[in-house]
Amino acid sequence: MRSRQRMFAAVMRLLLKCLRLGRRRRFKLVRQVEQLWHYGHLCLHSLLYNSFTNSDVVLDSLFEPVYWLVDHVTRWFGVVFVALVIGLTSSIVAIVYICLLPLILQTYTPAWICWHLAYGHWNLIMIVFHYYMAITTSPGHPPQAKDDLTGVSICRKCIAPKPARTHHCSICNRCVLKMDHHCPWLNNCVGHYNHRYFFSFCLFMTMGCIYCSISGWEMFRDAYAAIERMKLLEKERLQVAANQTYYQTPPPTFSFRQRAFHKSVVYLWVLCSSVALALGALTLWHAALITRGETSIERHINKKERQRLQKKGKVFRNPYSYGGWDNWKVFLGVDAPRHWLTRVLLPSPHRPHGTGLSWDLPPCVTQQRAPLLAI
Repeated sequence: MRSRQRMFAAVMRLLLKCLRLGRRRRFKLVRQVEQLWHYGHLCLHSLLYNSFTNSDVVLDSLFEPVYWLVDHVTRWFGVVFVALVIGLTSSIVAIVYICLLPLILQTYTPAWICWHLAYGHWNLIMIVFHYYMAITTSPGHPPQAKDDLTGVSICRKCIAPKPARTHHCSICNRCVLKMDHHCPWLNNCVGHYNHRYFFSFCLFMTMGCIYCSISGWEMFRDAYAAIERMKLLEKERLQVAANQTYYQTPPPTFSFRQRAFHKSVVYLWVLCSSVALALGALTLWHAALITRGETSIERHINKKERQRLQKKGKVFRNPYSYGGWDNWKVFLGVDAPRHWLTRVLLPSPHRPHGTGLSWDLPPCVTQQRAPLLAI
């Protein structure tokens, strides 16, 4: 009996020792895992820590692959968009010369013929000139030599000083002076040196589309009615051909030239009206920005700054705005009254005020600029 008790006690002691040993090993393994976790967290924190990191930075980092894809697609499709603009504009001009101009010369009075010829060709010249200049003119970039360059910040992509109003274009992969946006229809950035060309192209293209839509309204109605009549006669002709007798004749059919003429007029009016609405809204948007003396990018920056200062009881003043009228004079480069004709109403390759690196008071401004902050 005693031997059995001793054996049972020995077995229990051995079992307790095994449990203690397993618990120690388990606790040791848990401590090692915790140490590895804290060490990895410390390494990751030391490599990625940035005092300026916030939720916006994290969100931008997560969307970086999407931005990369959009930038590369826009870069490669820019040539396609330019070809599309040239092709559509050329088709409209061809329809006007082939279909509408002979009709105008036959039916309109001499005064209206002179008006259409003068205004139409002037508008076409302005569109072609400003689109060509907007495509071929560089928007302007900071110089490579950074010794004498005064920057207000550092570009985190170029690792170089950025002058005032300069921003980095991820599609062009360069900093652009007074950047407004990257336009895929130009396959070029809109910046300091070609901003006027871009806006003038939008303005004259909108004017040309409105002119074609208003002038061709009656022709569009007649052409649309003729196309509907074609469809009806075509249906009747097929019915007669199916039940034709010796005393029945099929209704007359329209010639290929007549069909092409009517469809071309409908195509012209629909395309011009659509472009006039879409491009007209964009033109009005940029006109409002020019009146306030800011670009598309600066609008978002100024809005955030205005809200930040409003919480402090202060009012934000745009330092690059000289008043609505003077902003337009600076933007268009109007230094004298005659420039409204030679630089605005006629093609002019004159350069804008300043170099885009510093923003001194232009000579055409009559009033001093407002201070940046006002209590």
